Amino acid sequence: MKKENEVNIHKRQSVEEWEEAQKEFTRRMEAVGRHILFTARNELYLHMRFLDVALSSLDYAMDSTVDTIATDGNVIYYNARYLGSYYKDDRKRVNRAYLHMVLHCLFCHVFTPPKEEEIYWNLACDIAMESIIDGMQIRCVTVPISWLRESTYKELRKKLKVLTAEGIYHVLTTELPGDKKLQQLVREFTVDDHRYWVNHQDQQPKTEQQRDKWKDISEKMETDLNSFSKEAVDAEGNLRDQLKVANRETIDYRTFLRKFAVLREEMQIDPDNFDYIFYSYGLSMYGNMPLIEPQESREVMKVEEFAIVIDTSMSCSGDLVKAFLEETYSILKEQESFFRKINIHIIQCDEKVQADVKITSEEELKDYMEHFEVAGGGGTDFRPAFTYVQELCRKKEFSNLKGLLYFTDGFGTYPKRMPPFQTAFIFMDEEQSETDVPPWAMKIVLDRDVLEKAAMKQKL
Repeated sequence: MKKENEVNIHKRQSVEEWEEAQKEFTRRMEAVGRHILFTARNELYLHMRFLDVALSSLDYAMDSTVDTIATDGNVIYYNARYLGSYYKDDRKRVNRAYLHMVLHCLFCHVFTPPKEEEIYWNLACDIAMESIIDGMQIRCVTVPISWLRESTYKELRKKLKVLTAEGIYHVLTTELPGDKKLQQLVREFTVDDHRYWVNHQDQQPKTEQQRDKWKDISEKMETDLNSFSKEAVDAEGNLRDQLKVANRETIDYRTFLRKFAVLREEMQIDPDNFDYIFYSYGLSMYGNMPLIEPQESREVMKVEEFAIVIDTSMSCSGDLVKAFLEETYSILKEQESFFRKINIHIIQCDEKVQADVKITSEEELKDYMEHFEVAGGGGTDFRPAFTYVQELCRKKEFSNLKGLLYFTDGFGTYPKRMPPFQTAFIFMDEEQSETDVPPWAMKIVLDRDVLEKAAMKQKL
């Protein structure tokens, strides 16, 4: 019995020693991982001072469930074995992985719900971030670029001015690569695990706070980069261009159209002056005969007239044009925004004015859309449309034209002089939207996904 107790005691001691040894091993592995990441952060900071706030905004935590490395915008989660072997093979790879995740945070990929085709969205985000790093001419992140990587960038730049995640996603989903090519791209560009990125169900206040924090860091960094000397160009690569796209101001289309509102009287029941006592008295005195006061004339701010010019050059898609009109139609149906009688000229123009249709009501716009056909298909020149609209104003076709909306891809010749009305050029959320417009014009960016979904609804 005594011998058995001694054996049990020995077993317990062995288990405790083993558990303690495992804990000590875990502590050492965790310490090694934190040291590697801390070293990478410092090395990146020495070469890219403009990243100081971003680099210091992430904590570290060991996570055995992660095969490689990951982040949720607050913590970097790492597999210690993977990180150690990665560092041993080439410390530059660790620097790149750290920077890769920081860039994901700066561009809010971590906090953006995935697109419909998630595999393409993840790949697009990774390609965009790797293109920035590959463009940085600094030793601590520079590695040889493979033929696949170089050819991928070359093909994308034929279609995109700036390699944004949204633009790359659109290219991938419209020019679907074969399964073999897709797997090659995933292996080439995947750096981190995206499991801690938000999904459609994770839109919580905490997530919004994190997004706002990184958005603020991103905007301040863009300002800093614009203030830096030309010596910083090599270090930033095309980061500044990417930040410019990410931080551009977007305006809700509905809100924007209300900029063209005018003050005028409209006959309607004025709820503020409606006499309910008079109404109730009629019901009580005469049964089913309410006494209703005549409609009141009330001054309201609504949109009465504006011009829409549609770029019908070869570079603009007919389906997207129809989708844009669909979006405009849906806004026109909002009675609180537009008068019952309106004056809208829808003009189609490529290098010359091809068509002009006057719309005076919601019904006419609906009928126009049902029979809409694209006219034109030549080059792009914005000047004829402006000349034409100014001539309409001279002929009193417009009594008080407040604004002109020009739906285009942006590649054309702009007028040199400011017109006598507000002008906005409307783009889709891709590389064309970064085309500079004249200082007297406004720029609106519409969501391509929204337009394409509207176009699909039209076809059904």
